[in-house]
Amino acid sequence: MNDLVQVRNKTTSVFDVDIIRQDFPVLGTMAYNKKLVYFDNAATSQKPSSVINKLTSYYNEYNANIHRGVHFLSRKATDAYDNVRTLAAKFVNASTEKEIIFVRGTTEAINLVASTFGKMKVGEGDEVLITGMEHHSNIVPWQMLCEEKRAKLRVVPISEKGEIHLEEFKSLITDRTKFISIVHTSNSLGTVNPVKEMIRIAREKNIPVMIDAAQAVVHENVDVQDLDCDFLAFSSHKMLGPTGVGVLYGKMKHLEDMPPYQGGGEMIHSVSFEKTSYNEVPHKFEAGTPNIADVIAFGEAINYYNKLDRDAAFLHEKELVKYALKRLQEIEGVKIIGQASERTSLVSFIVRGLNAFDIGMYLDTQGVAVRTGHHCTEPVMDRMQIPGTVRASFMFYNTKEEIEIFIEALKKAIKLLNK
Repeated sequence: MNDLVQVRNKTTSVFDVDIIRQDFPVLGTMAYNKKLVYFDNAATSQKPSSVINKLTSYYNEYNANIHRGVHFLSRKATDAYDNVRTLAAKFVNASTEKEIIFVRGTTEAINLVASTFGKMKVGEGDEVLITGMEHHSNIVPWQMLCEEKRAKLRVVPISEKGEIHLEEFKSLITDRTKFISIVHTSNSLGTVNPVKEMIRIAREKNIPVMIDAAQAVVHENVDVQDLDCDFLAFSSHKMLGPTGVGVLYGKMKHLEDMPPYQGGGEMIHSVSFEKTSYNEVPHKFEAGTPNIADVIAFGEAINYYNKLDRDAAFLHEKELVKYALKRLQEIEGVKIIGQASERTSLVSFIVRGLNAFDIGMYLDTQGVAVRTGHHCTEPVMDRMQIPGTVRASFMFYNTKEEIEIFIEALKKAIKLLNK
């Protein structure tokens, strides 16, 4: 990370977005002879050079399998890999690194919990509670579990503004509620849910809670002990790291009771044709050769965040979304979808009479990358009675100047598509 990103003493802290942008090679890309404006960060973030270099250094310098090798390369790779578990635990304030399980991403983490803990806890006639703003990855696994167990999936409704009312949430919790899985921060509306209070309400009835924090860990500090959640999941690629890596946090008492998710190497203690005994947590849930290189590079992404002035980065992101909302609302025909009082740094919108896909395609010709469609939240779009939105999502390396380019390109798109 560029040493000039932070200039700190006891009283001052400098956040220089122009210097930070130098750490991200792709931000200098030209798209159709125009400087790239990357506003698709909620889908995946860009990667700093330090993360890219860490990935290649593994393959260039110490490529080897881990944990069982006795030679130099294996020991070096093992140390680098295991260190990331410690970094990830500190990043979300887990009580021990053993509460951190490496998975392919948030989706696999949720499936792991549904297929193990869920099957232990949910039976016929029981209920699983989610919200109306969940990503498909926090809907389908619970549907599958409920179908298998003949249980019922219940859904907390969302308001026209894209918010959850705590009284409605509380009213849907019954004696049959055996598990609650809720999104911390909506990827399609930008809503930041009151998850701490929701967990407190669930705790009154001793109901375990899982948090989908894929969007949350990127834009705020997430502390699992402060939240008191039972499980929490997030993905590397949303937060400057490689794809194909994610984290499942689980309270140790649950992880120890849960059966393995998959069988194979690494997750065993001993194997015979008569009986297999399983490895200790977290290895019990990590069958086979892991994604070594990408986990190590993910550790470098965490290091980048640790060196960054995150409070200043969060403030910069809040200023970006506030500015984008103001400029969008000045354009005739634009309607913001999702107007929660607590929100993250993305904005979804439609333009009356125009197709979101067409808008996105035109913006692309102007070098502006946004996301269009239902964003893997079809029930949200059904609730809002729209087929999809245009979504612009921001990171700390984005600028107001880029928002101006986006706004001017959008105006051109509207004028052209309305002809």
